[in-house]
Amino acid sequence: MNWDDTTDTPAAERLVGSVADREDQAVEAALRPKDLGEFIGQEKVREQLDLVLRAARARGATADHVLLSGAPGLGKTTLSMIIAAEMGAPIRITSGPAIQHAGDLAAILSSLQEGEVLFLDEIHRMSRPAEEMLYMAMEDFRVDVIVGKGPGATAIPLELPPFTLVGATTRAGLLPPPLRDRFGFTAHMEFYGPAELERVVHRSAGLLDVEIDTEGAAEIAGRSRGTPRIANRLLRRVRDYAQVKADGLITKEIAAAALAVYEVDARGLDRLDRAVLQALLKLFGGGPVGLSTLAVAVGEERETVEEVAEPFLVREGLLARTPRGRIATPAAWAHLGLTPPRSPAPGNGQGDLFGA
Repeated sequence: MNWDDTTDTPAAERLVGSVADREDQAVEAALRPKDLGEFIGQEKVREQLDLVLRAARARGATADHVLLSGAPGLGKTTLSMIIAAEMGAPIRITSGPAIQHAGDLAAILSSLQEGEVLFLDEIHRMSRPAEEMLYMAMEDFRVDVIVGKGPGATAIPLELPPFTLVGATTRAGLLPPPLRDRFGFTAHMEFYGPAELERVVHRSAGLLDVEIDTEGAAEIAGRSRGTPRIANRLLRRVRDYAQVKADGLITKEIAAAALAVYEVDARGLDRLDRAVLQALLKLFGGGPVGLSTLAVAVGEERETVEEVAEPFLVREGLLARTPRGRIATPAAWAHLGLTPPRSPAPGNGQGDLFGA
């Protein structure tokens, strides 16, 4: 199970989780940029997408189908709305898990207007029958509706107006090749750098009417795990702290103090991340240790450790997965301020036993 796909999972409960909860969704609607010029980051994707959309407008045609892949919180939904705005078209939003039958998809497709943008989030989780129907809809703008059952069933072709499908996925590898090949433009969303996140924080602070200085924005950006959604969430929590504990101005010191209250450290690790590292270092000497054993030591489910905590720890170079189990890197020891154990003597490990 992908713990980042739904909002009723441990990932959704974390301040540094990349899943959008209801509060995030409400705030994001107000903070979303309205055009490509206002969108921060993803320079290559923006440049390429701008060419695709400009060319389509010049031809007076609908834009090619677009596939956006990348981790949650990087702006895939925002880009889909920008595509619709740039094309001057309405947008219909749905998700893969909501389409369980081919009839569900047929109902949506048959109600589209010409040029409309259909945004299909988590497209890799769509049912196989609906997926196969989508092939024909994307390529020929036609679907076959089956009427009746058994030997008497009849396929009635239904012509569709030209439309643009924008698919979003956090797991592009799960998409079958026939579906990937039908997208005219494919883009991968990268994690943001600190400078880009600072710009995101400054922009959001202005829209939220929050006073913040340069160092305060840098402090929040540095703990945001390369994800704008997390940066905006941390900004709101720091804003609350600044209003209650200070004069409302977010400085570096205020941001650090606020995030210490919420247990988000200087590298963006939270309680769960540090618990995994501490167990690995203090109980198992840095590993290797099996995932199940590590999960028991932390008091969490195996899937929680593997899907929620590990990806960021691996990306930060604090933990490594090996055939023998999980091991801590020197950076993990340094981050927690611990000294790694002395390496065993080379050879068969019996040197100390015999005094050699």
